Amino acid sequence: MSVPQPGDNCWRIARATQASTIIDADAYFRHARAAMIKAKKRIMLIGWDFDAAISLIREDEAQDGAPAVIGDFISWLVERSPDLEIFLLRWDVGAMKAMVRPSNLFTTIKWMAHPRVTVKMDSHHPPAASHHQKIVVIDDCFAFCGGIDMTGDRWDTRHHRDEEPGRLHPDGSPYSPWHDATTALSGPVAVALGDHARNRWKGAGGDDLLPVEGVEDCWPDALKVQFTNVDVAISRSAPEMDDQDGIREIERLYLDQIASAKRCIYAESQYFASRRIAEAIARRLDEADGPDIVIVNPTQADGWLEQQAMDTARARLFEALKARDTHGRFRIYHPFTQRGVPIYVHAKILIVDDRLIRVGSSNMNNRSMRLDTECDVTIDTALPVNAECGAQILAIRDDLIAEHLDLPAERVAGVIAARGLIAGIEEMRQKPGRTLRPYETPDLNDVQAWLADNEILDPEGPEEMFESISERGLFRRMKGWFGRN
Repeated sequence: MSVPQPGDNCWRIARATQASTIIDADAYFRHARAAMIKAKKRIMLIGWDFDAAISLIREDEAQDGAPAVIGDFISWLVERSPDLEIFLLRWDVGAMKAMVRPSNLFTTIKWMAHPRVTVKMDSHHPPAASHHQKIVVIDDCFAFCGGIDMTGDRWDTRHHRDEEPGRLHPDGSPYSPWHDATTALSGPVAVALGDHARNRWKGAGGDDLLPVEGVEDCWPDALKVQFTNVDVAISRSAPEMDDQDGIREIERLYLDQIASAKRCIYAESQYFASRRIAEAIARRLDEADGPDIVIVNPTQADGWLEQQAMDTARARLFEALKARDTHGRFRIYHPFTQRGVPIYVHAKILIVDDRLIRVGSSNMNNRSMRLDTECDVTIDTALPVNAECGAQILAIRDDLIAEHLDLPAERVAGVIAARGLIAGIEEMRQKPGRTLRPYETPDLNDVQAWLADNEILDPEGPEEMFESISERGLFRRMKGWFGRN
């Protein structure tokens, strides 16, 4: 059994006095707002994108005197609390795109004029890479870490309704259903995530920040606690650069966790395009008694460029794995609404057996392994203090599947316990309405196939950005794996 090991597949292991998963941005925005209202000394917002115009709650729900729109809310927080400082770090390329929106530009200038609000653009990455982490740290006693950005197009409820009046752009136009996830953590693990956030802040050119001490009672009052007094492993990705070594904890953790599964692996990811993860899955598919492996993806990536990179790679990896799957233990599914509209999957979750749950910012693509900066957290029952967490981990998995199938979690748990993961999903998804549908490999034209095979748009790391095309390729290490029966 693989165990989280600091210095190998994780950075640190730290105690969480309380911990919970939060599914979908309706709940996250609501709890994030409540947590920030409790802040006394410091809020650090570390994100890929940030939209000052979005609302954290509906205007008619703002009964506490605090604004609903996050741009006004940040200003309100520092005006209300004279000891509070706010530090906001966002990816520089995403920030430049956001600045074309007048509301963002005006609000950012307003923030930057305030002595206790500091905004920085994170450019500490190679060309074509991104700062992709999504972390909020409040007073070093509470933190969110996961995959949800505080930006437009993210808000949705777990019902993923076809007609949802709250799922609108700031200009009032609708956007499609969106599924996402993050975690809430309190105690020493929040101190550790605070250290990580401060390190990233300094790496991006910010000043040294001291830890915050002496603040307690940061947990949002309405947030249900799922775990108490558990050890949490923090894993990171960061690219190799002239002034820093590359960090590959996330990659090693994926490989270790896939190798450790006994009965089943359930994952949600925006992409499935990583060679190394496909290789790890292939090894398990060769085993006569290996685990069921289910990955929930969106039907296609968000944006033309991402579709060319990620969707074509997924198609070719899926076909290669399908040829190896002689025991029928590998599936990719997509969630759909009541009327058959695809639900975009942005969550990054991995659940292995009843043993571990992992939530973070990393996707199952090459960039998340070595090129972009990422941060994931794991609760693993292999750590002795977590030994009794298995039932809660399974409950979270079954609740996620129940959301996608629009069924009671109790029924989902019973059917999977009796039939197994894939057979259970296959039985329950055969119904009209909101459900999961299996992935179907699209026809790939020659250009798309070439882009996928040569990883033109999804390099494994900064060194590959300048590597000869002849030295690259989706299957360059896989020929031995996928060429045999």
